[in-house]
Amino acid sequence: MFEPYYFSSDSLSALAASHRERFRTAEPFPHVVLDDFLPEGVLDRVVAEFPDPGEVPWNQFDRATSKKLASEGDELFGEFTRHLMAQFNSSAFLRFLEELTDIDGLVPDPYFEGGGLHQIEHGGFLKVHADFNWHKRLRLDRRLNAILYLNRDWEESYGGALELWDRNMTHAVKNLLPAFNRFVVFATTDFAYHGHPEPLTCPPDRTRRSLALYYYTNGRPAEERSSAHSTLYQRRPGERGGRTRRAVERMTPPVLLDAARHARRRARSASRVDR
Repeated sequence: MFEPYYFSSDSLSALAASHRERFRTAEPFPHVVLDDFLPEGVLDRVVAEFPDPGEVPWNQFDRATSKKLASEGDELFGEFTRHLMAQFNSSAFLRFLEELTDIDGLVPDPYFEGGGLHQIEHGGFLKVHADFNWHKRLRLDRRLNAILYLNRDWEESYGGALELWDRNMTHAVKNLLPAFNRFVVFATTDFAYHGHPEPLTCPPDRTRRSLALYYYTNGRPAEERSSAHSTLYQRRPGERGGRTRRAVERMTPPVLLDAARHARRRARSASRVDR
């Protein structure tokens, strides 16, 4: 039986109070970076349980917009990792996030939809994007992302920095290395553009590892509301593809987009037959 770890409500409350203004005023969108977030021994236990790329049935993404590995649900979590992830969904941690961000009524995601364990191998990437805004199963609005990095001795030359881009997609305002025990929290809106768009150049035996958690509310401020959408990939200056799909994805559910594409393909095929 492992020794459990529990968050201290008093310590978290003090941490929230000391960083609340920094979160609110951060550019290019509200966020905060907390280094040395957990006792190192706690993260060492998570790292020891973290599965290698070929060790378990990862969800594999190999697209023009992303090349990465991700868990689905909590089946890939080790025993201690499962316990720690439950702590991130606990009332003590939710109160910390609410005090830090001034977002009340936060709800965790027990399904870890899109969250959980993330891993990117040499050559992998994640293009700049804004995240999906609606949890279909919970029927709640996505409000916060929280990422905890697990990479000891990560060198800048390896790449993989989390880039935070300005609203007009002119430049990356922040570049945050995925360093061990670095915890990043940021507001999830249609203009919270982030990613690490350049392929990783780390040694082949290294991967970029992280824990990802998302938090929701029932409703959101009027100025942040939009139709339910999936991930909104953006085009960087000089980069092809991505941004022209934004308006369509915001207004149209993915299933209807797929149906429309299928209908267009059938129409083109019929036209060729007629000729």
